[in-house]
Amino acid sequence: MHSLKSILLFAYGLLALVAASPTIQKRGVYKVDRVRNPNPIPRNGPRSLLKTLRKYRMPVPASLLNAAEKQEELISKREPRRRKGMGAGVTLGGVSAAANGRQGQGRGRRKGKGKGKGQGAAGAGTAPQQGATANTNGTGLVVNVPEANDVEYLSPVNIGGQVVNLDFDTGSSDLWVFNTELSGQATQGHALFDPASSANFKLIQNAQFQIQYGDGSGAEGIVGTDVVNIGGAEVKAQAVELATAVTQSFVDDTATDGLLGLAFSTINTVQPQQQKTFFDNVMSSLAEPLFTADLRAGANGAYEFGRIDTSKFTGDMTFVAVNDTQGFWQFTSDKFAVDGGAAQTSVANNQAIADTGTTLLLADPAVATAYYAKVQGAQNDQQQGGFTIPCDAKLPDLQLAVGDAMATVKGADLNFAPVDQAGQTCFGGLQAGESGGLQVYGDIFFKSNFVVFNGGNTTLGFAQHA
Repeated sequence: MHSLKSILLFAYGLLALVAASPTIQKRGVYKVDRVRNPNPIPRNGPRSLLKTLRKYRMPVPASLLNAAEKQEELISKREPRRRKGMGAGVTLGGVSAAANGRQGQGRGRRKGKGKGKGQGAAGAGTAPQQGATANTNGTGLVVNVPEANDVEYLSPVNIGGQVVNLDFDTGSSDLWVFNTELSGQATQGHALFDPASSANFKLIQNAQFQIQYGDGSGAEGIVGTDVVNIGGAEVKAQAVELATAVTQSFVDDTATDGLLGLAFSTINTVQPQQQKTFFDNVMSSLAEPLFTADLRAGANGAYEFGRIDTSKFTGDMTFVAVNDTQGFWQFTSDKFAVDGGAAQTSVANNQAIADTGTTLLLADPAVATAYYAKVQGAQNDQQQGGFTIPCDAKLPDLQLAVGDAMATVKGADLNFAPVDQAGQTCFGGLQAGESGGLQVYGDIFFKSNFVVFNGGNTTLGFAQHA
């Protein structure tokens, strides 16, 4: 009798334990196509280099500032002049709708619709970012489309049932969007997220964000949670940052409706408590805890969550350890070679990061100097703020260490943009950073390589595009 009671109690305990456990979602795979931005954005080589240096707080030579401004003036002779600075009602910290939104009493230009919508916030701590799901096969995919000239790549994201085109950035960790909190002047031509039209949006009381990027562009505003779906991968309560102020460059770029950060959550800018990235939240529901970046020169690519599509690359996939202490997908890169020649050392234990939000490839000066020494007519042009080459030069390939392995960047991907009206002199896609400083491997690197970001074991994988 005693043993029977023990068995019954044990069985009851097991049932209770099962009832208290969270439901295990079927793991999925999701693909998001990356598509070309239809709006022409002229390439400005010096400006792209300036953006990278500022993004990572590196010293900026005075000659580069001058060159960036001169190149912008040159571009304006070919393209409609873009407005500089901030428009009325667009300045950071200058939109009154933000205050109303924090009190839950308004939704910017939509009178009355937002009343009470700000109640039921997630509290001062981290928002309840849970309920991540995936497609039945545990994957998800979204297309990425490069803007004209491959300046940046955009992908569609569904937030609260509304689709916006976002720039996926592995060098930052905020998901922010254009929305109805902004003035009409700031939002003309953009797809807007309307929190009042979402059945699931909840404001996080007192939460704010403020982020500034390398070129001086930025956004700030309030924060809530909503259902976010990327190619079928879904998070039920993902932190979504609503810009109440943006800089003019974002206003002008009507094909981009915000950014989605895919670096580590430790550098998210939300205060008073940081929020998790979409990838960190959805990782446990994926078939494999990773995502891939397939960026192509002048062509559509994709981001895929949950699996590695072996048809997208040739040869073996190489994985290296990532150092995430600074919040980036960072790895050792202290060796290089030019056109398959002998390996050379730049600076022992040099570090680099993989950043889809940066256009150029910023490497150690030793790398840039040795590479352009093999290009006839190349020079470190102080008037242009960096290395320039003859536009018709046949460029050699460049090999860069990624951990203990070598990745190849094709010479054809290293010619960035003309710097003169005649189109005879071009800005190099490879530029020099600080000696021994952080190297930034941007879209120039990704055009030649299929890259895997594995959050499960904190590694980075790469292989040549198929």
